[in-house]
Amino acid sequence: MKILFDQATPVPIRQYLPGHLVRTAAQQGWDKLRNGDLLKAAEEAGFDLLLTTDRNMAYPQNLQDRKIAITADPQYGSGPVAYPIWTFTENAILNPK
Repeated sequence: MKILFDQATPVPIRQYLPGHLVRTAAQQGWDKLRNGDLLKAAEEAGFDLLLTTDRNMAYPQNLQDRKIAITADPQYGSGPVAYPIWTFTENAILNPK
């Protein structure tokens, strides 16, 4: 799976996603893009999932026709408490229902 981290997603979470291609918005040169523009660029580049801590990502967007999945968790965006939440996210990625 090809996964994009937005600007605020803690990079160390990458270790919980072995076997996936993980890139940051900055690595892609998209650190200035916001919400809809970031989603569009990610979809065009073939990303399957956007991990974000931006709780507003979905609100101004029409997500119905999007091909990319979005996981947003603003409450646990950083710090040691983030890792159990992101492990849960990894489980959801590896075992979709």
